[in-house]
Amino acid sequence: MAPEMDIVAHTAQDTRELGRALGRLLKPGAVVSVEGPLGAGKTTFIDGLARGLGCSLGATSPSFALVHVYPGRIPLVHADLYRIQSPEEAEELALEEIQSEQEAVLAVEWARGFVALLPRERVVVRIEFCDEGRKIAVAGEGPEAKQVVEKLRHDYPGV
Repeated sequence: MAPEMDIVAHTAQDTRELGRALGRLLKPGAVVSVEGPLGAGKTTFIDGLARGLGCSLGATSPSFALVHVYPGRIPLVHADLYRIQSPEEAEELALEEIQSEQEAVLAVEWARGFVALLPRERVVVRIEFCDEGRKIAVAGEGPEAKQVVEKLRHDYPGV
């Protein structure tokens, strides 16, 4: 992924605030894939995303439930594919259908092995550990997602 936006988040709150800023820019139907190693802050980022979408409940890891839906100004469908073993299992989750029924934003953790199942139009977030905290790269794949990332880069005070 060639980053369109690269920042360093020094704290979990910085990670959450970047997610919140992105959430404020998304529309129903948007897809965000969030990648990174265990403990990197994927769920923290998605918690901020949920709050930016106007969800009153913060996001928690759906590792065991696999999918959580958070009501809000724009609902959030949050999926964690870490425990999914095959594309068939991922398809059985019916994420597109849930997203469509809810008129929601879809955020997917651990999507790397299942990218072919996601729409080409999406925001890709990659979180890595670094000496200063977390390096977060945000890129848009597809014209609408690229516009969202450009607006985020312009509006986000942490850049």
